[in-house]
Amino acid sequence: MAGKEPLLGTLKACVLGLQTDSLETITDDSPHVTPLCDTIEMILRKGLKSGVLGLRKRDYWHWIEELPQYDTCSRLAHISVMIEKTLACPKVLTPQGRGRYFVRMALSRKTLAATVQHLQHTQKLLEWYDPVFSVLGNEEHMEPFLSLLLVISQSTFNLDLQNSSFLDESWLLPVCVTYQTVPCRELGMVLRYHEGRVFVVQVLPDSQTEVDEVVLAGDLIDEINGVSLRNAYNGQAGTVLNKLKGEPLIFQMIRWRWKDGELFRPLIPYLKGVKERVPNFQLQQQPRNLESSQERPQQEGRLLYSVKYVGQADVGMFGGKEILDVGITKVRKQNCPPKNVLLDIKETEVAVNDKESSEVLFHYSYPEISSVGRRMDNKSVFALCAVEKDTDQDMPSFRCFVFEATSNKECEELIKRIAAGFKHTEWFV
Repeated sequence: MAGKEPLLGTLKACVLGLQTDSLETITDDSPHVTPLCDTIEMILRKGLKSGVLGLRKRDYWHWIEELPQYDTCSRLAHISVMIEKTLACPKVLTPQGRGRYFVRMALSRKTLAATVQHLQHTQKLLEWYDPVFSVLGNEEHMEPFLSLLLVISQSTFNLDLQNSSFLDESWLLPVCVTYQTVPCRELGMVLRYHEGRVFVVQVLPDSQTEVDEVVLAGDLIDEINGVSLRNAYNGQAGTVLNKLKGEPLIFQMIRWRWKDGELFRPLIPYLKGVKERVPNFQLQQQPRNLESSQERPQQEGRLLYSVKYVGQADVGMFGGKEILDVGITKVRKQNCPPKNVLLDIKETEVAVNDKESSEVLFHYSYPEISSVGRRMDNKSVFALCAVEKDTDQDMPSFRCFVFEATSNKECEELIKRIAAGFKHTEWFV
């Protein structure tokens, strides 16, 4: 008679933890997900025998991968699709990573219990487990394990399968962010390749990346426009960017800092290797301009600037920087009462929103903006020129919009951000 199996007690505690959360959908934010997955993995591994003559070390992924071979009635179609999806994932390279990816997908699709049940009826694969020391090879332990898996399948999981680039090393998932930017001449990220990972070792001053205030030195690039850089070769990021010439760019970034504010532990050996190759490399704690912008409102992660909208004026067929002085003078002579607005500097356009109603007063994409700047007699007042929309004239007509920032320093920062946007509307390699 088999003794009590402590791993089943641990799994039961994990299940109770999930139930106490009382969440309709369980995500990676739940503190119980990682212990649950870790416990399931220990059970799937316990008592797993080595391959023939002990020459091959088996992992639970190996029997999962072979299950469809023993399916004579096409009962495993859904599991076969999951296996194919796991094999196609470019971010997991080892049996451990693939097994973990499959477990997370099976939790989301409520198929983990069904997978183990099929193993239970596949004697050839079940023989891989020691009948005394394992859970899956022991009838007395297998039944309560399946019962717990069926209870787990009653919960709804929505786990991020894209965040899988560290499953080869750890169940602990990094913090991932999406960085979107317009096509540009130079992003301003200095990269270093180390053991198949692409690290940002420096964000160049006054670059598009610094202006966007998303990427920090020490972060790594996981994807560019859906192309995985897991196990990347030297120069692969540049090759991908060459193919995306002229297109908007969407980066999936892995943060060096974890949820608790400390260094993401699986990154430690990688960062040590980067430091050895780049002695002056330092983890960047925050964007350079963050301190001056912490009090600003945000919308969808973007900083909004609270400024006064002074007015606008038609400046004719020329929209260069030399016309800004004319436009500012025209607007001042109008003596219109200023309006409190929020300036939203997006990835592809600049929008002006009424501060009270949040109504969009007007917006211009960067290719429509011809110039931005200020006069020296009042350094907190600035203007931008944009081509007139919906005009029937053959020649272009430009309009000048005038604003007043809260300080000279903020005015300078605003001008730089807008200028960076409309200067970087093409990609040059």
